[in-house]
Amino acid sequence: MGQKKNFLSCLAIKKKYSITSELLRIESPSAEVQGHGGPKVFVINKQDVEIVDIETVGNYAIKIIFSDGHNTGIYTWEKLFDFAINQKHILKEYREKLKNHLQF
Repeated sequence: MGQKKNFLSCLAIKKKYSITSELLRIESPSAEVQGHGGPKVFVINKQDVEIVDIETVGNYAIKIIFSDGHNTGIYTWEKLFDFAINQKHILKEYREKLKNHLQF
């Protein structure tokens, strides 16, 4: 990729979407974030994380390498599209949860 980015642009159904790297990191489909069968891990302090590299996984997904070293999530095209169309809602819920988390 060469250059770090704080968003991922993708083209789906003739419409261009941008997904923030923060959202991609906090919602990583990795077992590390999703909780290995237990509760989902609440990931914080990722507002400045950047995308360092992207690797294809077959023809169905990508693996994103982040500036914080996280590199284990496999993002399917379906999951990326879901993030793209629901980004505002997901981030709004996350910010509310984060605000409550930081008050303790």
